[in-house]
Amino acid sequence: MARVEQHVHLEWRGGTCRVKWWSGEYLANGRKRYESKGGFTDEEAAAQHGLDKLYEIRHGIHVRNRDKATLLSDWLDDWLGAMNHAYSTEVAYRSRVEAHIRPYFQGKAIGDIDVLEYRAFKKRVEEKVGTSAAKNVISTFNMILDDAVPRLIKVSPVDRTKRRGKFMKKPKERKRDLSEETVEALARNARTVLGDPGYALVWTMAMTGMRPGELFGLRREHCYPCWPASDPREDPDEADRYADDVKRYGAGGDLMPAIRVQWQAQRTARVSRGEVEYFPPKYASARTLVIPPFLAEMLAGVLASHNRPWVFPSAQGRCLAAQDFNQTYWRTITHGADERPKGPRVRLPRPEIPKVPEFEGRRLYLLRHGHKAWLDEHGHNRYAVEARMGHELGGVEGTYSSVTVAMEQAIMKTLQERWEGLQERLKGETL
Repeated sequence: MARVEQHVHLEWRGGTCRVKWWSGEYLANGRKRYESKGGFTDEEAAAQHGLDKLYEIRHGIHVRNRDKATLLSDWLDDWLGAMNHAYSTEVAYRSRVEAHIRPYFQGKAIGDIDVLEYRAFKKRVEEKVGTSAAKNVISTFNMILDDAVPRLIKVSPVDRTKRRGKFMKKPKERKRDLSEETVEALARNARTVLGDPGYALVWTMAMTGMRPGELFGLRREHCYPCWPASDPREDPDEADRYADDVKRYGAGGDLMPAIRVQWQAQRTARVSRGEVEYFPPKYASARTLVIPPFLAEMLAGVLASHNRPWVFPSAQGRCLAAQDFNQTYWRTITHGADERPKGPRVRLPRPEIPKVPEFEGRRLYLLRHGHKAWLDEHGHNRYAVEARMGHELGGVEGTYSSVTVAMEQAIMKTLQERWEGLQERLKGETL
């Protein structure tokens, strides 16, 4: 066996040359562990390959042969086990892995997946579930492969080709201006379906921009007029905020009525039917939202009308997140429904529900978008608006800005004026 360098050796077997190099590790018996590669027809090429491997080992970028031979299925187990995401995100990742990625690459070593194999998988998924849904699967697969670098593979086979040719604008959901009359129409339909809590839910979303899960999970201890006096105060690190909230928010005097967004409710597979779990809001965006006087009065009335822990309970008195809200309630609220007259086979009679053309086929979430547009129309401070929406601003603006009492009072004032303007326009109409 010819020695090229202290840790690189060549040997001919049959008609091909094989190179061996020291992996930098030792076996249990104290001898050096070598790696090798055969199939070379030229000693110079084989020797250079061995020297390249030593360079990679010295610089910490070498991937061992046995690591490249790791089955993708085994790496998926490690990757899923190391996840640290929100519950719904982890559920989505696991679903994509088990439904698409693991079955396709069963028995395949991660080092054998090249760009052509990657493209074939992408094509297969697009044919199976469509381009839109395939984007989520491919995005998850990209993360899995990228995280394998440099532990199992030197370079990720993810196909990141630069865009070529004519620019194609991405399709964007078309939005309509949100009018107070549209919100009122939705709220009236929600009252027919869910009672007064339904009416208040629609106006609360339009006036606060809360996310659906945050609305469904809003409990009375975090809602006006109970909060902030009723705040559970579970986090000792938040002691300063608790003290400031009592001085700034509440009922009476110069205090501002407000809602505390502390949790979002989600239906999960870990709880029994009809139950929910509570998680921090998206992006850990716990926040305080001032509300206009009319909404404060409305919420106080709603809480006085029932004894449920949630501000907006379902028709059965449960958390709205425990059901498919869109299918159970929202479609009826937006598309309308025929009258259910009283009769022997009608358990819950109700009047006809008119459709709301502006929201037919549109998401509840667009009320949140509409709230943002209202704030922008009034020219409110950008930092105060983004903080209200549960977003963070980067850079100097995000570091030095804060939401002041004057900013919150201005938001309360313009939202109250929108409500009062609607009442003026609705005068004479029978509700």
